[in-house]
Amino acid sequence: MLMGDLCTRSCGFCSVSIGRPEALDQEEPKRVAEAARVLGLKHVVVTSVNRDDLPDEGATHFVRTIEELRKLSDDLVIEILTPDFKRTQREAVRVIVEAGPDIFNHNVETVPRLYKRVRPQADYHKSLELFRRISSPKTARILTKSGIMLGLGETTEEVLEVLRDLREVSCDILTLGQYLQSSSLGLPVQEYVKPEVFQALKQEALSLGFEWVESGPFVRSSFHAKDSFEALLKLKEELQCKKQIV
Repeated sequence: MLMGDLCTRSCGFCSVSIGRPEALDQEEPKRVAEAARVLGLKHVVVTSVNRDDLPDEGATHFVRTIEELRKLSDDLVIEILTPDFKRTQREAVRVIVEAGPDIFNHNVETVPRLYKRVRPQADYHKSLELFRRISSPKTARILTKSGIMLGLGETTEEVLEVLRDLREVSCDILTLGQYLQSSSLGLPVQEYVKPEVFQALKQEALSLGFEWVESGPFVRSSFHAKDSFEALLKLKEELQCKKQIV
């Protein structure tokens, strides 16, 4: 997680402390890359706190981290999970896309009706716009990904509407997981969703055109991230072979 341990937003599902963050550590991108090298990672997921206090909301820091990781190996899979870059979204997406991550993830987290309670400083349509911007300027193929927590009081139809919205903005990969209260200050769980509901939603998501879906009570944004990516690539290769045979 980049850019410190203090967040400028107060999302109801998150236990990260809220406050005024310190100045960015300019050596952090290099240290992240060094940690990946020492650990021998083949798939790196990089996320951050929200940094609404910064002029670019942290976009350049993501770019520098991607660049340092890319120096390790062209084969390293780089997955980023970013904020919405509410003020600087157009430029933030442009520079990050140019840096060339393999997967660009941004979680919408919940349904629009619950945003004021769950993500009070965020905007659902601004999150959707981020995916439009990723899809629009990219010259190389960057997979897009998003996640939703269930059990916050949403209805099944509301979830399906979010899935349709995400497909309309060309989101490729989806994660659906059970919301759990992370601290005594967090929002209470409204429902423990049954595994069969997760499976039904997975099938609905695949029918809408998502290329890969992880759906279950224990699923989180980076759940089986490496395995899912490799399985998706294998599936794409198999489909391509079938097309060539036909």
